Amino acid sequence: MNNILLVILILLLLGALPTWPYSANWGYYPSGLLGVVLLIVVVMLLTGRLPAK
Repeated sequence: MNNILLVILILLLLGALPTWPYSANWGYYPSGLLGVVLLIVVVMLLTGRLPAK
C-alpha cells in the first residue's frame, strides 16, 4: 500500500511541473508542494513512523 502511495506521489510530482503554456505563471508551487509531501512520506518511512508493508 505504501509503495503504491509513493509511486502515485512521484507521478503527481512529475505531472505538476509547469511545462504547459497555461501553467507558466504558476511557478513551482504545485510541484514544490508535492515535493514537500513526498519528502515527508519518505522521512516517515525511513524513521519507521509509517510502516512499509
